[in-house]
Amino acid sequence: MTSVINRIKSFNTDRRSLVCDDRNPDRIQLKYAKMAADPFSFLRGTCHLFYEDLPQTGIFKSAPPVWICGDLHLQNFGSFKGNDNLGLHKTDRKLVYFDINDFDESVLTPCSWDLARFLVSLLVADLGLNELESIELSQFFIHTYAQVLITGKACTIHRETAQGVVKELLQTLKDRKRKSFIRTHLDRKLRALKRIPNKIIPVAPQDIHRIHALVSDWGNRQPNPDFFKVLDIAQRIAGTGGLGLERYLILIQGKGYPHRSYLLDLKAARSSCLQPYLPTLQPLWTSEGHRIVEIQSRIQESPPAMLNVLTDPNGTPNGTSNSSYVLRELQPTADKLDLNTISRSPKQLKTLIETLASIVAWGHLRSGGRQHSAIADDLIAFGTDLSWQADLLDYARYYAQQVRCDQREFQANQPHCLSRRSVIPRLC
Repeated sequence: MTSVINRIKSFNTDRRSLVCDDRNPDRIQLKYAKMAADPFSFLRGTCHLFYEDLPQTGIFKSAPPVWICGDLHLQNFGSFKGNDNLGLHKTDRKLVYFDINDFDESVLTPCSWDLARFLVSLLVADLGLNELESIELSQFFIHTYAQVLITGKACTIHRETAQGVVKELLQTLKDRKRKSFIRTHLDRKLRALKRIPNKIIPVAPQDIHRIHALVSDWGNRQPNPDFFKVLDIAQRIAGTGGLGLERYLILIQGKGYPHRSYLLDLKAARSSCLQPYLPTLQPLWTSEGHRIVEIQSRIQESPPAMLNVLTDPNGTPNGTSNSSYVLRELQPTADKLDLNTISRSPKQLKTLIETLASIVAWGHLRSGGRQHSAIADDLIAFGTDLSWQADLLDYARYYAQQVRCDQREFQANQPHCLSRRSVIPRLC
């Protein structure tokens, strides 16, 4: 049996891998350090392990196929301002929404895959609960998801409809000003983005011209090209699972430099790590970036501002042809759930889990009936069927224990996590 250490190493460094395209070695080590910290961080950084281990039988085969996030966990929910908030198009949506906010791994597959991964994240996260309380909260998530499916209606969360922790988050964002947000990212003396070690760092010389040309070409095709004039580019280091892949922070002119300028996030798109295990035929996407943006647009009520696909027909320096990127605005109103600050009271956590379960169900309903995904009638029937719920929770409890076991093995190999060691037998 292959060591979990070797499986992680192979995924992150093997150029022959379907989803690995020359990840930056320094960023990989940073990713490994994050993963070693605790079971929840380890789960975030090992989406590929989760699906390598996921059974292809029972509820994981029979559940209705839907468009899923693919990497659904507690910190892949967050706030953002809806599209067209810049007045560049016919509508002018200015609502700040709370929704799933990461679709790098998104695909069409049984809905139980999303549910299982979320439940495992709930069970391994440090929420200050004992085992019984965590199980009860997991049961409540499943029950709420099913009840929302039965309604057959997709709704949204914004400031006026939010409750509990999410309402507090959205109320706090009300006071965040663009000027202050931009100021924290600018080095006024250099008229450039601030460089911050392990967060915002210089771009490799061979990439500056390529990324500048890519963004400028897109901007020149927009209704107001001057708005998108590129002023500076830096590498952005963020997240856990995607660490090591190309990601850039881009300063553009906007409505006037310095404090009316805007920030863009440009992230390389790669194949979903679920791809090798999918039981459902997938559409022939133009690019991985198009897959991500299209599925995100189906699941969310209003995608984030400036969400677009940028494609480099000349490829990247490592020889990858037709490379695609996902572009979006980096906003002062964008934030994610912070597990270190949310209330630990069972009542507050229950309200939060009710919100998250509803969001997942609404996304599955909203995107239904598209390219062989289940229609509302199928999802309603699934919600009324109680037979799958206990099986799903049993698997989540089992796999949460497996994650803790794997994380201990991984942590024991730090800082030499790529060396070969004796293997703790896998629970399965």
